[in-house]
Formats: sequence, C-alpha cells, structure tokens
Amino acid sequence: MENRVAVMSIIVENPESVEPLNELLHESREYIIGRMGIPYRARNISIISIALDAPQDAISTLAGRVGNLNGVSVKTAYSSIHD
Repeated sequence: MENRVAVMSIIVENPESVEPLNELLHESREYIIGRMGIPYRARNISIISIALDAPQDAISTLAGRVGNLNGVSVKTAYSSIHD
C-alpha cells in the first residue's frame, strides 16, 4: 500500500483524554514525522498537530481512534504527494 503525507489537527478539550491520546500516538510513532503541541491555558484546551507519512489506512485508523476519545476533535488534511 502506498504512503501518504498528511497533517492531523487535534483539539483536546478534556484533560483526562491526554494520556490515552499520547498512548495512541506512541503506538503510531513509526509514521510520525513530527508533532507540535500547544497548551492554550486561557481556554483550558490543547492544540496538537501531527505530521505523518503513512499508509492511508493507518492514518484513517489513527484519526478514528483519536476522534473516539472523549472531548477530542480531529481533522486530517492529505498532501497530493504519495508513493
């Protein structure tokens, strides 16, 4: 299966979901190019962006699992570049 380059944008509104989110990202570490997390204390949320190079199925699966966490929103943008 061909790899895709994508960026996943995550907003965490429930602090209790941070640990399970980090576990999911750790499980997908082989696909993660880089990540940036911004704690937005004024609104009590975290904003995270994840750059990925992975098979589309792996990206979709990760996005689905992240989106199922309580108080977590996720959107993914794909590059037109792929293998």
